[in-house]
Amino acid sequence: MTVPDTFLFDCDGVVLDSNRVKTEAFREATLPFGAAAAEAMVTYHTANGGVSRYLKFRHFLTDILKTEVTDAALEGLLSAYAGAVRAGLRSCAVTPGLDALRARVPDSRWCIVSGGDQAELREVFAARGLDRLFDAGIFGSPDSKEVILERLISGGVVPERAVFIGDSRYDHVAAEKFGIPFVFASNWSEFADWPIYTKARGLPVIEQASQLVDLFALETRTRSAMP
Repeated sequence: MTVPDTFLFDCDGVVLDSNRVKTEAFREATLPFGAAAAEAMVTYHTANGGVSRYLKFRHFLTDILKTEVTDAALEGLLSAYAGAVRAGLRSCAVTPGLDALRARVPDSRWCIVSGGDQAELREVFAARGLDRLFDAGIFGSPDSKEVILERLISGGVVPERAVFIGDSRYDHVAAEKFGIPFVFASNWSEFADWPIYTKARGLPVIEQASQLVDLFALETRTRSAMP
């Protein structure tokens, strides 16, 4: 794999160990509607990693509760979810080695392309001192990842040599739609079938985003050893 000019990172399960935080937040936000409804929501959430909370709660209202989507109902769920997730995002683990990778590719551009709420992401990354790494921006919902990627490409932020690092099927589908090479980060993923999925598609797999240092260092050593 050619060393990229631009690194596009998903957030949850890639940069932050926050998948479990968000899974429990979905459970907590929907539990007032009953244990069965909350469990159905958690099942849907984990099967659709990377999709924004806005779409997930719409699904909860229309397909699980079989009720009308109103602004009041949607805002109530979103508010309960945000309250449950905020503290977890500020305290969960950060993948190690990001600074080492940044030092290795100092001229590259870094960007977050997430299904998480954009304002919430920017607040958390600033509070944790991570925003300095992502010079090309921190982007999230309510825009979908496809919308974000399309905007970045049309704006010239994503050149030909880019890579998307994600931990869900949706991450790969979004990257593939725009012909962006993809690396799967497995360690914190909630995508149970990732071994079968990645093998069938020949996708490179790392445990954590920090191992990109080794991935690109290995490729550099291999090239330099060639006559």
